[in-house]
Amino acid sequence: INYRCIIFPFTKMALAVCVGDNVGTTSLYEAGEGVHVRNGQIYALVVGVRDVKEDPSSGKQVISVLNASAKLIVPKQGDIVIVKITRLLQNAVHGIIMCVGKQTVDQNFKGIIRLQDVRATEIDKVVLADSFRPSDIVRAEILSLGDARSYYLTTARDELGVVHARSAAGASMIAVGWEEMRCPESYIVEKRKVAKS
Repeated sequence: INYRCIIFPFTKMALAVCVGDNVGTTSLYEAGEGVHVRNGQIYALVVGVRDVKEDPSSGKQVISVLNASAKLIVPKQGDIVIVKITRLLQNAVHGIIMCVGKQTVDQNFKGIIRLQDVRATEIDKVVLADSFRPSDIVRAEILSLGDARSYYLTTARDELGVVHARSAAGASMIAVGWEEMRCPESYIVEKRKVAKS
């Protein structure tokens, strides 16, 4: 079965695409909604259907990716997002973007916070394991589109950082400063890059 060819309510047979799929080139198309251009290639920003229409004013073909089930919400540079941390590496943390502003997103947008983007001062002293842990909920700002599948994020402002974290005991921790959170059950203190509320 070709799972890429699926039937959507508003079309007969359409090519389904996933986030990061190459849908065309700028030599053939102009970029429309739900896509992003990188090095002359056009990539899908959402899961949906590839759609090509002619722009009546320019006569050029415009390629878009239409989401079949939800309003299109695409993060952009400068947006404040809520991210769930999924993976901690030596020089970056990875997460899933859950909200853009106050709107939740159904698409699977990924974010990366690099070591140099954790805080604005004393960057050389940043230790990622002392800033974030997997499953932490983080408020961040979108710096740019990092690659075809992930956004680069920053927490280098006072109001950005961890907004919710659970301790090893499973309790919601309480911020006790800009760099520490405490478990209300065990009273164990863990290091975090805490967001100013």
